[in-house]
Amino acid sequence: MKKILSLLLMIVGFAANAADLSGYKLLVTSVRTGDTEVFIADPTTGDLFNVSRSPNSEDRYPCWSPDAKQICFMSDREGDTNLWTCEADGSHVQRLITSPDVCYMPSWQKTPGGELIVFGMHGDKPRMAEIHPDGTGLKMLGEGHDPCISPDGKRICYTGHPPEGGVTVYVMDWNGENKRRVVQTTSKVGATFPYWAPDSNQIVYSFPVGDALELFIINADGTGQRQLTHFGGSSICTPAAWSPDGKWISFRRTDERYWSNPERMKLIYSTKPADKRPVWVIRPDGSDATLIEPLHYQMAIDGSRASWKPVP
Repeated sequence: MKKILSLLLMIVGFAANAADLSGYKLLVTSVRTGDTEVFIADPTTGDLFNVSRSPNSEDRYPCWSPDAKQICFMSDREGDTNLWTCEADGSHVQRLITSPDVCYMPSWQKTPGGELIVFGMHGDKPRMAEIHPDGTGLKMLGEGHDPCISPDGKRICYTGHPPEGGVTVYVMDWNGENKRRVVQTTSKVGATFPYWAPDSNQIVYSFPVGDALELFIINADGTGQRQLTHFGGSSICTPAAWSPDGKWISFRRTDERYWSNPERMKLIYSTKPADKRPVWVIRPDGSDATLIEPLHYQMAIDGSRASWKPVP
């Protein structure tokens, strides 16, 4: 009887603490079609709308335009893994760039130089670039990974390489100038994926704690660093995204760094387990960490963010 009572209390407590995500929409990647595709998801009902609609290709790393009318994503549908854009209803699909480098992790905002999409390019070395949404004005921003434009359009946070090796969090101006280090410690693991708060003053990122990758928050000037998640073990929490109203942070979580083992990665990517890297949410104060159960068995195993639909 006591065991039953304890179980009931656990269920009631979980329900009371469950995240209320009604009214939000997320851009996610799912394997429900057999391929990795980009979907708009309702985190409350689990309803998914297929935006990329490209069988026999890999479509991932989506982001919203500032007005939420368009989406940018990476796709290998014509060979090279390049950037594409489309309307939010999946229409007017256009290739944004043609490059032999692998393009990934775009971020789209209005800047002093107009609307820009910044993104990573992996070739012989990791580089960052920016381009206008019409495909003009391509500009290299230097070496680094995972650039993300601040909501006010003035700065870009990114994963950079410090002199002592490893990686850490940096910030630069929107045009690639004035690079400066934010996090003074270094990660030998990678998968840092920094992302801005809606006020453009804080950054959430992933960093190693023992065998885990946990989420941290830090001010853009390097002060106020604090650990957000405390899962421990072999938990991997990355990448994260802040909701436009500042109330939630989404993140992907897995219990295994399978991409560090070639054989294990090959097996995981061939079997495509749909519950391996689900979407979680957490409050910026570290409370209410919750698995989004309606999407639990829907997600791809890639490193795409669960990106919140903007409020124009």
